[in-house]
Amino acid sequence: MINKLIPDVIFKTRVRDELSEEVNPFKWELKSTSDYFEGKKNILFSLPGAFTPTCSTYQLPDFEALHEDFSKHGIEDIFCISVNDAFVMNKWGDSQKINKVKLIPDGSGEFTRRMGMLIAKDNLGFGLRSWRYAAIIDNKKIINWFEEPGISDNCKDDPYGETSPQNILSSIS
Repeated sequence: MINKLIPDVIFKTRVRDELSEEVNPFKWELKSTSDYFEGKKNILFSLPGAFTPTCSTYQLPDFEALHEDFSKHGIEDIFCISVNDAFVMNKWGDSQKINKVKLIPDGSGEFTRRMGMLIAKDNLGFGLRSWRYAAIIDNKKIINWFEEPGISDNCKDDPYGETSPQNILSSIS
């Protein structure tokens, strides 16, 4: 995956409309891969799903806690992507009190599929989801790749370690 360009896709996001007086002050906003990654050095990590145990207990909150440490190494933004819709990703971010890590909804799984990381998790009732991976991306090009071992459909385990923020930080320190 190193030196590969990430796929160009459009993400359907929901953002707060500060001018709205509606009960639900959010509007749809389309964001491209370039909007997030062009001209920047970022981290992208993907996980099986919002509100799931490992993702909510360790991975997302630890990336949030280590955000400043990554910034010291030239990382501009940290993005978390999951095959979940914008409503779920926004609610998950709120429930986790996430302010620094930016959440990207890949509701249709298009980005994840084109990354070659879309797997079935029917054994858990999830349907199609992402295998756990992370990348350091510089101007849309993958410069470092982290992937949990054993990628497969309906994997009995949920390996976690290679994609932990601590492991990624140690690789760039």
